Amino acid sequence: MSAGELFDLIRPAVLVISALLSTWVLASARRRFPLFLAMLWALATLFFPFITLPLYLVVQFVRKRHELTAGAINAAPGRGVPRAVPRWRIATPLVYATVVLAVIGLYLYSDHQSVDAHLARATQAKLRAEPGKTISEYRAALRQEDDPHTHKLLAIELADVGNWTEALSEFRLAEEGGEPDDSIAFRIGTLLDILNLAGQAKLEYQRFLVSEACTQPLPDARCVVARGRVQAPVD
Repeated sequence: MSAGELFDLIRPAVLVISALLSTWVLASARRRFPLFLAMLWALATLFFPFITLPLYLVVQFVRKRHELTAGAINAAPGRGVPRAVPRWRIATPLVYATVVLAVIGLYLYSDHQSVDAHLARATQAKLRAEPGKTISEYRAALRQEDDPHTHKLLAIELADVGNWTEALSEFRLAEEGGEPDDSIAFRIGTLLDILNLAGQAKLEYQRFLVSEACTQPLPDARCVVARGRVQAPVD
């Protein structure tokens, strides 16, 4: 399992635990602080749990010691009689927890359906040699955003699994969208050769030969192949 996959598994649990800790802090702080301060403590715990929670516990410990030292707890008649907890003190944390967990759920769902998430899962699937999953994730990303580079990546995967006609179409879309990769012309030529369209393939090889990939001081190794295909007689 890659680090990215592990993070994707851990992140929801961390967010839920942070929400629960934040709710507990709100319920605890509401008995000792005004509502706006209790909410500040809760929100700080939600976003920075490893910093705020220890700090809150220290503050509570210091307050309790101060109350004991100052004689805040006295033995006056009636002080020891337990009082019913007001309903709003219970309702407020429950409403807060519901809202926070709902927001976290919406955020996780939205993030899971984002273009970057689809591309990340496509990369992970490619590393695991799962072409079907890779192709489906690239297609899902394109439904979200029509990106020429993603068209090229999808075309490469389609060509690798033998779906040459659709791969050719995706390479064309990548070029039309402005994808700057010069090798697309060579890839298109190769696919046209496979589809027995030698005349059209030769035109693509010629286009590749005049691109920067073949005119630079150290040309691409595929330029030799392209030149050979251009010089070969067309059946």
